[in-house]
Amino acid sequence: MIELYTAATPNGHKISIALEELGLTYKLKELKLSKNQQKEPEYLKLNPNGRIPTIVDHDNNDFTVFESGAILIYLAEKTGRLLPNAPDERSRVLQWLMFQMGGIGPMMGQANVFFRYWHETYQPAIDRYQNEIRRLFGVLDTHLKGREYLSEELSIADISSWPWVRIHGWSGVEIEDFPSLSSWVNRLGERPAFIKGINNPPAEYEDDTKKDDFVEGAQNMLIK
Repeated sequence: MIELYTAATPNGHKISIALEELGLTYKLKELKLSKNQQKEPEYLKLNPNGRIPTIVDHDNNDFTVFESGAILIYLAEKTGRLLPNAPDERSRVLQWLMFQMGGIGPMMGQANVFFRYWHETYQPAIDRYQNEIRRLFGVLDTHLKGREYLSEELSIADISSWPWVRIHGWSGVEIEDFPSLSSWVNRLGERPAFIKGINNPPAEYEDDTKKDDFVEGAQNMLIK
């Protein structure tokens, strides 16, 4: 069994979606970021960076993995799924995974906080991040034209990007002008594993009961 330490943020949902797609048994341990539970000593023993997500694989001598991209690669290699074996196609998946880790996540994480909570003070910063998000969405849209997935089949690259792109409204960026990207978001959103994963824990981003954790998560993950 795998223990998943997580919260209702896009980075956390990457892992619950992957676990559902892979059919792996896991136990959810939700951390309250607004209460700084990710900074408590016991958790820091697992993840010295004090952020989510983290997994503990009890089927592999309690092996611990932190950082969402590293976890996705670990789970894919553990199961032999969601990451092709052929070198060229494997590289393509990893390229799009890094595109999310280095671009989509950091830009949207910044925009989420500035646009939602500091919009009266930092309009130039908001413009910068929103424009970069639109540029990145354009890259995805062009690549997805005529494709179902970022690679030849569903992969950890799709699972990495989807939880972020689906909350584009939190960044103040719409995707109607990106038809291929919009179709991809809707298509993946109909998969049972994505539906279940995005609700482990529930992604109530517009609900004030979850707002503090989501904002804290976005601030902490400006980021990945």
